[in-house]
Amino acid sequence: MQVTEQFADLLDGPEDAVPLDRAALLIAAHAYPGLDVEAELATIDCIAEGCFAPTLDALVRYLFVDLAFRGNRTAYHDPRNSYLNEVIRRRRGIPITLSVLAMAVGRRLAVPLAGVGMPGHFLLRDRVDPSVFVDPFAAGAFLDRAGCERVFRAVHGQDAVFDEAYLAPVGPFAILARMLANLRVVFATAVDHTGLAWVLRLRSLVPGVPIEERAELAAVLAASGDFRGAARELDIVAERVGGGTGEEYARRAARLRARLN
Repeated sequence: MQVTEQFADLLDGPEDAVPLDRAALLIAAHAYPGLDVEAELATIDCIAEGCFAPTLDALVRYLFVDLAFRGNRTAYHDPRNSYLNEVIRRRRGIPITLSVLAMAVGRRLAVPLAGVGMPGHFLLRDRVDPSVFVDPFAAGAFLDRAGCERVFRAVHGQDAVFDEAYLAPVGPFAILARMLANLRVVFATAVDHTGLAWVLRLRSLVPGVPIEERAELAAVLAASGDFRGAARELDIVAERVGGGTGEEYARRAARLRARLN
């Protein structure tokens, strides 16, 4: 089974059953063909086995002090920061991938952590004591609610409006969609149509991602000369959207097919 199909298969079921670490590694496998996902998962097993106690304090100290996992402040937009295998190898990442690693290790230690999709800066939340937050990007700093708000304002400005809902836990679908959104920005900025195509393809497989994003994928495929593939994507959008908007997508698909003649 191809890695894209494996990714789709993982997401075809209850969200709480999605193995986030495996799904994140399947994203990485698109950038690293032949990546041994099982070996990478075994590496996470080994990391967990090295933790000296099954507690949140021990987990944070182990990952962010003893193993020195850190946020990559000098090259934040390096795509390697979004690939879990590279985060493990380099011990550098962005907030969301460092959080995914911490959740994966925590799950193995029975230390339950939730992801928090705060705009601009992903965090972790203790499922046992929901008043406790962790910032993996800042060497595992512990935060309370006020500390989270300070982090938010550091990113968005002192006048930005903070919403308590920003601290709500998010599930695997939202986490994977956000990881792919980060890569979408990286590849779009680099005008990398090949990378952007697979990222948008994977985002289209994540439940909850707007169907209209397939039109963006169609544009990328067309820019690469794959008019047939682009037309297929627009057909899917047309069918699901329906109505006058759907008809417009269908006309765009027909114009792309005309270019095949």
